[in-house]
Amino acid sequence: MPATVLVGTQWGDEGKGRFTDLFAKEMHVVVRYQGGHNAGHTLVTPDGERFALQLVPSGILYDHITPVIGNGVVVDPAVLLSEVDVLTRRGIDCSRLRVSTNAHLILPYHQALDRVTERYLGKNKLGTTKRGIGPAYADKASRVGLRVQDLFDRKIFEQKLDVVLKEKNALLAKVYNQLPIDRESIVRSYLDELAPQLEPYVCDTVRLVHDALDIGQNVLLEGAQATFLDLDHGTYPFVTSSNPVAGGACTGAGVGPLHIDRVVGVAKAYVTRVGSGPFPTELLDETGKLLVERGHEYGTNTGRERRPGWFDAVMLRHAVELNSLSEVALTKLDVLDPLETVKVCVAYELDGRRIEHWPDNQSVLHKVTPIYEELPGWRTDLSSATEAHHLPDAARRYVEMLEAQVGVPIHLIGVGPARDQYVQVGG
Repeated sequence: MPATVLVGTQWGDEGKGRFTDLFAKEMHVVVRYQGGHNAGHTLVTPDGERFALQLVPSGILYDHITPVIGNGVVVDPAVLLSEVDVLTRRGIDCSRLRVSTNAHLILPYHQALDRVTERYLGKNKLGTTKRGIGPAYADKASRVGLRVQDLFDRKIFEQKLDVVLKEKNALLAKVYNQLPIDRESIVRSYLDELAPQLEPYVCDTVRLVHDALDIGQNVLLEGAQATFLDLDHGTYPFVTSSNPVAGGACTGAGVGPLHIDRVVGVAKAYVTRVGSGPFPTELLDETGKLLVERGHEYGTNTGRERRPGWFDAVMLRHAVELNSLSEVALTKLDVLDPLETVKVCVAYELDGRRIEHWPDNQSVLHKVTPIYEELPGWRTDLSSATEAHHLPDAARRYVEMLEAQVGVPIHLIGVGPARDQYVQVGG
């Protein structure tokens, strides 16, 4: 049975969690394939209960689903177990959760280095969450990382730790004038306290996923962050340290591309980003403030205010190409309800030249001016809409214009934060 990939198409915070949760009803396995606890997603149950998750995949709310943390994720065991504890105390059964033996561990020196390097960058800081994600991926690429499986072999864990800690402590002390990380506290915390608690969840997740596919079960591959935060294809260096694009699902979950036949891109009806980096359609006016307040545009994990802007069709067309999107799920259309007019960026202008494709040169992106098409707003509360014909004409025209601009159908439209506040269009 082919798999489905769900991927963010902008700079994150598109509302992937709520659609992952929606698709989960049809799924048997939900796999988180990259990222760490730097990406939060909020789920809302039918009775209005909210869950702000960081590592546990969205499918945890369904008893029939096996939620999987794949090999492409970097895991802070303390954070994961804390999240499991919170979910358990709120009545959610986490016994079905599975964690890849090959997922890499975030260790205290990763967090320490993340904090000091960001501080030393000063005005050139990247906007990292300082949770050790980037340094953990750097160690993975440098082949000095420790993996989940190492937690269950004390000799191997301590040997690897001794090698890497010698280098990390020298760096912290001699370059950043920081106190060294204590070896024994890591051993005690990770091997004696965390490993026994984590062990029941650990397995060969690649085998698990393929066994599910082999017997015809539905598998959903869930990305964190989004296309334009991708390490290779995002607005580098203001990106994450992994590959959120659909291709990352293959390496991060251990499946080949022929197993995937549906790629759903989640896009917000406007655009936001957190932290530094270019943003052609950014709004620094009262309209931007309205989008922030109506859309509750504050980070799930960090509480940082997001930067708002008009919908950018140029970037979404590029996301369609990079991810081979089969369709788009549009979120937060209701946030635009009060506006008299709404704008869509359909191209860029630079030195009198019209640019309709995403620039491959970052310097160009910093200099472009958006070319907008303006449409009338609907000034109607969309929150009670359940079918396409419930949407006012102006809202339907806005969605149809986005479809025409990006070249793939929009099959789902979010009209509120609750699980059932969406409209299905075709599909």
